[in-house]
Amino acid sequence: MFQLIQQFHSIYPLSAELQQHLLNTVKTKKIARRGLLLKFGQICGNIYFVEKGLFRCSYMKKRKEVSSWFMKEGDLIVSVESFFSQSPGYEKIEALEEAEVHYISYEELQDIYHQYKDFNFIGRVLTERYYTMSEQRAHSLRMQKASDRYRYMIDHDSDLIRRVPAVYIASYLGITPETLSRIKGRK
Repeated sequence: MFQLIQQFHSIYPLSAELQQHLLNTVKTKKIARRGLLLKFGQICGNIYFVEKGLFRCSYMKKRKEVSSWFMKEGDLIVSVESFFSQSPGYEKIEALEEAEVHYISYEELQDIYHQYKDFNFIGRVLTERYYTMSEQRAHSLRMQKASDRYRYMIDHDSDLIRRVPAVYIASYLGITPETLSRIKGRK
């Protein structure tokens, strides 16, 4: 929980009252390897902060699961459309390792925004950060060659290369496992 408070505080100083409210509101749970935070078609009722572990977000395309994100220590996890619209989502979020997360519900987050106006600044900064990452990912998939996408991943998320099964990395990069193997062979 300290890591989460520290991350928020690095964005904007938390008042003692807000910090105490977070400590009283945020819940913690452990997730087993292959455990699910969200199933296909389920409403994403919580937003999570990864204290420990690694998660994969995926969706179905032509009866195949496609990896869309990997989230690790220090990251927030949420199925964006489902969470903010409180409607059934198209994503699944699965633990690839044993994990520990801190979380709050949609309603609790809205209450914090309402009660603590300074937390709106933190929420905006985090939204901007993750939206920028999403745009970078979309640009990469549309504009870069597979080998360049893999190089970018090595340069920016090298620990994921070691922690995530190659079949999931290939899916994330929009290529087949065989193409990933060939790209790795050239490096």
